[in-house]
Amino acid sequence: MRLTIERSALLSALNHVQSVVERRTTVPILSNVLIEARDGVVTFAATDLDIEIIDGANADVEQTGSLTLHAHTFYDIVRKLPDGSQVRLELAADSGRVQITSGRSRYFLPILPASDFPSLGNGDFEKSFEIELPALARLIDRTRFAISLEETRYYLNGIYLHGANGASGPCLRAVATDGHRLALCDYPMPEGANDIAGVIIPRKTILELRRLLESDEEVVEIAVSESKIRFSVGRATLTSKVIDGTFPDYERVIPKENPHVMTLNNEEFARAVDRVATMAIERLRPIKLGLEQDVLALTFSNPETGDAREELEVAYQGPEMEIGFNAKYLLDVCALIAGTAEFNFRDSASPTLVKDQGDPNSVFVLMPLRV
Repeated sequence: MRLTIERSALLSALNHVQSVVERRTTVPILSNVLIEARDGVVTFAATDLDIEIIDGANADVEQTGSLTLHAHTFYDIVRKLPDGSQVRLELAADSGRVQITSGRSRYFLPILPASDFPSLGNGDFEKSFEIELPALARLIDRTRFAISLEETRYYLNGIYLHGANGASGPCLRAVATDGHRLALCDYPMPEGANDIAGVIIPRKTILELRRLLESDEEVVEIAVSESKIRFSVGRATLTSKVIDGTFPDYERVIPKENPHVMTLNNEEFARAVDRVATMAIERLRPIKLGLEQDVLALTFSNPETGDAREELEVAYQGPEMEIGFNAKYLLDVCALIAGTAEFNFRDSASPTLVKDQGDPNSVFVLMPLRV
């Protein structure tokens, strides 16, 4: 193999694929990136056996071929080369190493055979459809904060993507929950996605996919099978196993009759929550929301750190109520609401429904804490 490629194009492709490679692995080939050069294009692939990412770039390919290099070492070398430089890769004959040359810089890295590199992308995908890239990014951004980190409930360690009937008709829905909060976001059903089977996309896949979506591409192609899902964004392709489990009946958690409604300026509320939460050394200690007619009081009391109180003008005509919430969970929801937030309460012990009045396709549920 012998090729020359512009450093920025090489870095962009490597940046997408190398992040999936685990820093520590007992299987040497999984520390490597697969490089294949042919017909003026070089492709790069990396996998951890659960996720595979492939990306490519144009290159001056003098001799076709394939090999694997240590992913993080190769990436770090390229990252530190000067902007605008040309990078030349050439397999040194009979040495088992590849020579990387750029200007006066020269590196020799050991290789492993391309034939040893595992592939995750093989297999049939029963369903495929396209979705606008900003729409998929929005589905992810408005739900991923609620993904559970508890490994014991592995079926909550991802976003549940499936077809549903939303307020405006058939939709593609993303849902995530950790048992303490729930986030749901709908998008009108894309053409060809009507019969999509529900899949739970793992948290690591979501993180890698969101990186790929920072792209100038307009459309993402999604292909789904019983055990895998594939996202194609321009030249880049991400293939992932899905979580083998059953997502809970989340609709039972979403309150249907919460009659007491409070609306407020979300930005002012978020700032007040953040100030009051300054007193909370313990992350899980709740802050208390006290509701009276058109007044909201946020309070926190701790004999060790002191007391805090903030009052806000709100629109509220319900009964007086006190309810506690984890401040971080409140702030996570507030970060997704641009204007007016609507809180729907039943009582101090029941789940609270939070809506963004500027976005009818998103809802959030917060479980209260005892105060």
